[in-house]
Amino acid sequence: MHLAGVSCQGGEVANLMTKLFYAIAAEVFLGSAILLAQGGAAPALPPGRPTDQPPAELVAKLKVGPPLPYKAVANWAQLPKGYNFGEASGVDVDKQGNVWVFNRGHWPVIQFDKSGKMLQAWSEETFPVKSAHGLRVAPDGTIWCVDVAGHVVFKLTSEGRVLMVVGNRQTVPGNNDSRDGFYQPTNVAFRTNGNFYVSDGYVNSRVVEFNPQGEYVRHWGKKGTGDGEFDLVHDVAIDSKGRVYVADRRNERIQIFDDTGKFLGKWTDIGAPWGLAYMPKEEAIYMCDGRYNRIIKLNLEGQVLGVLSAWGKAPGKLDYAHSIAVDQTDGSLYTVEIKNWRVQKWVRQ
Repeated sequence: MHLAGVSCQGGEVANLMTKLFYAIAAEVFLGSAILLAQGGAAPALPPGRPTDQPPAELVAKLKVGPPLPYKAVANWAQLPKGYNFGEASGVDVDKQGNVWVFNRGHWPVIQFDKSGKMLQAWSEETFPVKSAHGLRVAPDGTIWCVDVAGHVVFKLTSEGRVLMVVGNRQTVPGNNDSRDGFYQPTNVAFRTNGNFYVSDGYVNSRVVEFNPQGEYVRHWGKKGTGDGEFDLVHDVAIDSKGRVYVADRRNERIQIFDDTGKFLGKWTDIGAPWGLAYMPKEEAIYMCDGRYNRIIKLNLEGQVLGVLSAWGKAPGKLDYAHSIAVDQTDGSLYTVEIKNWRVQKWVRQ
């Protein structure tokens, strides 16, 4: 290895890099000391973040309903020795009832059976996402993972083989009119004709439709508070009639569209929708609210049918509930949380 014309090998490289680190640290410390001695101020640290828990007066304004008849299964996920989740961001259930969890730890994708037994895990070496976000299992059994910081959507086999990458080159964002790029996308949903929608996202403010080959079809939406406008498009779901439900997170509403993006309506005063899951048997939308830490069941007219849980750290509580899934066979719910680094299973009582 050559550094500034000096030939280095083995331990010499490590020694040189260590000396370089301490030299830079000394320069920074000395510069701050000189600045203080001259009557100046050291560089200001960023302000600390206040509590994320919303005030009681805001919570009191939310629509409520009867308690949902569910209980959390304590310690459901059975991780092997030495395994942990990171911030857990995405979850879905496949046709066999297996549960897929997307998280920001060393094993970004982990599959469990219904009992919580781990079936497989994909490591960050074999699946190098920049930051995990949404995950969905497609009708054909493929696994779709959204890399929010990489600005891409991956289609993979259930064994972890990448089949398609939708978006720009990883880490290269697109703008709100891009046909082949995203800017911090969040999740996907699948139409019956094989097309899919991508919710895009934290910076862009739109829903984008692609055909099964990953080719652009259309998009709608822009930043704003009006009908058909968004402020953080955090999830998307589709009902049996093809209506599209969009989680407009910062505007704290769900907006409803037809399959071409025509605005049909909106649900407000329900909290902040972070995750959405459609249950065809019940004709209902389950929503997790990461701001007010609730699980909410809504009918397709937007009426609250039930509410579950509250802020907390213990099993059965929530902190930054980020995504939700429903087992279509028995109605069990699964939620993942950013702050609590976990997946929870909720069963009917």
